[in-house]
Amino acid sequence: MPDSAAIDRTSRRDLLRVGALTPLGVTLSGLLARESAAATAKSTNCILLWMLGGPSHIDMYDLKPDAPAEIRGELNPIQTRIAGVELSELMPNLAGCNDKFSLIRSMQSYTSSHGMGDHHLLSGRRYSKEFTPPSFGSVMTWQRAGQKTGGVPPFVQVGDMKSTNFGRQGQAGALGHKYDPFLVERDPNSSSFQVEAFSTPDSIGIQRLADRQSLLRSVDRFQSRGEQQLPFAETHSAFTEQAFDLLTSQKAKQAFDIEQEPPRVRDAYGRNRVGQGLLLARRLIESGVRFVTVKGYVRYGWDHHPEVFPRLRTEVPPYDQGYAALLKDLDDRGMLENTLVITAGEFGRTPRLNSDARGPGRDHWSRAFSLTIGGGGVRTGVVIGATDKHAAEISDRPVSVEDYAATVYHALGMNPGKVYPTLDGRPTVSLPAGDVIPELIR
Repeated sequence: MPDSAAIDRTSRRDLLRVGALTPLGVTLSGLLARESAAATAKSTNCILLWMLGGPSHIDMYDLKPDAPAEIRGELNPIQTRIAGVELSELMPNLAGCNDKFSLIRSMQSYTSSHGMGDHHLLSGRRYSKEFTPPSFGSVMTWQRAGQKTGGVPPFVQVGDMKSTNFGRQGQAGALGHKYDPFLVERDPNSSSFQVEAFSTPDSIGIQRLADRQSLLRSVDRFQSRGEQQLPFAETHSAFTEQAFDLLTSQKAKQAFDIEQEPPRVRDAYGRNRVGQGLLLARRLIESGVRFVTVKGYVRYGWDHHPEVFPRLRTEVPPYDQGYAALLKDLDDRGMLENTLVITAGEFGRTPRLNSDARGPGRDHWSRAFSLTIGGGGVRTGVVIGATDKHAAEISDRPVSVEDYAATVYHALGMNPGKVYPTLDGRPTVSLPAGDVIPELIR
């Protein structure tokens, strides 16, 4: 434990850091906790639309029209571009381009807890009180440490997300805040959308920023010997350098400026948080960002315990429009081959409707659910696995979360066996379990 003098020194230094950056609207030294992305044999990037809450597999991807009404619900299946494959009537755009992604209908997880499920699906590893697993984006950033991203952060999250009792998902966890994503909190569909890191008042010029950087460096040098044992000491300098680099990066400022997109492109994605979030993700990947997570709902989230059908009619159309537009846009720009696109939540929903007084809904269900994965060199147009007549149990080709994670690692050129030290010094394998899904490998 540091002594009280060290804590006082920390407080003074933190106050100076906050004072130095607060006029810019954000303390980037804290937000830019990462290293530049690492060079690997493959240079595949990733966009992950996180459907927080758990989308209803039986109403979207795996409909059972012959089941009893209390199971099949109100929605009907429609034929897709691929013969014999059906999706929900609420997804006509994806039905027309499902040759650009693959569908896993036989996912299963060990937990029906939002928080533990979030961590599991976003990392391939189980959460415990002693271990918060680093997300795919954080491990990717760590494994690619050393590869420059040309003035843009390697890992970005569009939309703030957190789970009750389990903190923010999709972060760096045991790797340390150094590998957290750069967080864009504001809705990119808002008319006043801006990334506050780049909204520097005109009265604060580059020279004043440089002066503040110099002063902060002086304080750090003065304190460095006394703070050697503090966890943030060895990474603080890197945070500060990256914060100032990003503040003065014209490339980063332009990448986050969604207003540069033509109105017709913005309309194609949909003028809502999901559509514009996916469009912003494409801009970021195009500019050199390696991994982007997008908050994947417009109003209710996907935890539809009550009123599942009215809420799906609100949430699914923006998802359908934005996701299909992203796939087409990436393909048209020649980016789909090296951009893995995933849409997933932490589990599915109960096959049998409940009797919630506000309107029938579906509860948590982890024994069988669906997700989609495409681009990034994986095989597309494939449907993996099947469930029984009520979408309750897996009847063919079960896929574990670890297997899905191993496939993500493979597609992104990540090494599952690479060992990192946790914050408390324990050597930890990046992904200790899971087999690549052979049906998705070309």
